[in-house]
This record gives sequence, structure tokens and C-alpha cells, in this order.
Amino acid sequence: AAEKFKEISEAYAVLSDDEKRRRYDQFGHAGMEGFTQEDIFKNINFEDIFKDLDFDFSSIFDIFNFGRRRKGPQRGADINYKLEITLEDAYTGLETDIKVPHTRKCPVCDGLKAEPGSSTRTCTTCNGTGQVRQVQRTLLGQIMNITTCPDCDGEGRIIEKPCHNCNGTGMVKKTSTIHIRIPPGVEDGSRLRIPGEGEMGPRGGPPGDLYVTIKIKPHKLFERKGANLYFEKPISFVQAALGDIVEVPTMEKPVKLKIPAGTQTGTTFRIKGYGMPHINWEGRGNLYVKVRVVTPQKLNKRQKELLREFAKVSGDEIEKEKGLFQRMKDAIIY
Repeated sequence: AAEKFKEISEAYAVLSDDEKRRRYDQFGHAGMEGFTQEDIFKNINFEDIFKDLDFDFSSIFDIFNFGRRRKGPQRGADINYKLEITLEDAYTGLETDIKVPHTRKCPVCDGLKAEPGSSTRTCTTCNGTGQVRQVQRTLLGQIMNITTCPDCDGEGRIIEKPCHNCNGTGMVKKTSTIHIRIPPGVEDGSRLRIPGEGEMGPRGGPPGDLYVTIKIKPHKLFERKGANLYFEKPISFVQAALGDIVEVPTMEKPVKLKIPAGTQTGTTFRIKGYGMPHINWEGRGNLYVKVRVVTPQKLNKRQKELLREFAKVSGDEIEKEKGLFQRMKDAIIY
């Protein structure tokens, strides 16, 4: 049954690949001589093909002599670290130290998991292979199922006396101080990669990487969009009507902005080069200033008289404010 399954799977592997199928159509079995079994099956997902069959698909690799080896060194997991900075930090760039907890090789057992001076023995369950083989009956017949040895976790050896410092894990938790440099112009959500500062790799494998995700705090004055900054400047209706020169804050120092006469509320002015630094090339974005004309809520008698005079000259009819006696009279009438 296993041989039949192998033949069926080889046929599927050839027919599902355009290059292999072309060579088979042209040369027959001879066209497949240049391919190893690994070449033929490397892009095939047997679980997708036979997902309705009730057996462990890892056993297929044993059928085709792709047998697994004892567990070896593996790369450690990556660590994600969130760092909150200000918009000013993002503007100038920042160098700072962060404290990151991660696993490192146990200094007592040097990652070997056993107490120094103690011995290990060959696992009797798997005879040192790190694998347990079981015959499983399926619709295709008997299939050899290979799993990781549960007693030695694929190591092939049993530790008689685990290390007292790491409890036999070979790893210890350690907090490291890591110096990082944040470039000017960094954007919210950017990730900085620090190689080798992640978790330690199992069985002596290399450590993973540290990824620092930048979170920029909201600013009290500016809104950021890419390399551009946006600012709202309140002005009086007199400034809007007559024009003026106003002071506008920037990330470095205040600058002067000319407000032309007759400026309407919502008008936006561009101040070139006063935005955020471009992170991938030289120069800076722009600062966009949106003016908002503020209507005064409290006017004294003289201000009201001047405004009414202005309205009269402009041809606008403004109803004069009624006195207390007139308001009482109107109330009685209605």
C-alpha cells in the first residue's frame, strides 16, 4: 500500500508542476532522472491533498525516506518592544537605553541543562534517536508514523541531574540594557530591528532579534501626516480683514507669517521646509497653517458703535439693540 501511495503521489507531484509535466510528456520517466525525491515533492502539501484521511501526515516523509533527524539547534524567538517617544524626539532623533528581559544561556551549565559534573544516559524509549516510530493503519494500508520522543523531547539523552540554576532548561531570564538609535523623522509605528537581542535559541541555536516599535505621543500643537505638520492659528476678524503679520510656532523656533487682507477662515498657508525630516532622503516636509477667524463674544459700547458705523458704511442694516424698557414693552404687547 505504501508503494502504491508513493506512485500516486509521485504522479500528482509531476502533473501539478508545469516544468516536470513538460519533461515527462517529452521524455517519459527518463525526464525525471534529473530530479531527486526531494525535488519532486518540495512544493507539494500532502495535507491539502489527503486532508480527509485520518493519519499523521508527518509519516509521509518516512515513506519517501525523508526521515527526520534528532532535534538540533533552533533559532530563538523574536521579541517585540514598544517605545513611546515625543514628536520632538522624532524630529531630532534620539539615542537611548532600554531594558529588555530575555532568555540567555545558563552560566552554570553552559546551556547543557545538566548539573556540572553529572552524567546523562541514552534514552531507552527512542534508543538515542529522539524519535518514536509507530505503525498506523490507514485507508492506504500500514504507514510508519514518526513522532518526537516524549521522554527526552527529541534530545536522545536523559539528564540524570538537572542543573540547579536553570532547572534543567539550559536558559535563564536576564534583563539587558540595550542602546538604540532612533533616526530623525521616524514615523509612528516604525520598527527598528536589533539583531541577536531576542530570545536564546533552543539547543544552542542562535538568538532571535529584538524589534522596537515606535509609538509617538500626540502633540499639543501639531498634527503630523507623513513628513508634513499641520497647525491651526486663531486670528481676529480685524486681522483677517486688514491683514497682519503673525507669529507661528515651529519645531525649532517661531517664524513670521503674513496674513493678507481679506483672509477667510479656513485659509491654509504653507511654510516650506518647516515640517519633519525625511527619513530616507535629505530635507524636510512643510508646515501647513490653517487660520481660524475668531468672532469676539464680548464688545464694549465703543466697539459696538464702531462696528455699526462700519456696517452702515458697508451698506449692511444692523438692527439696533433694544433697551430694557423697549424689551419690557414688547413682552407686554406679545
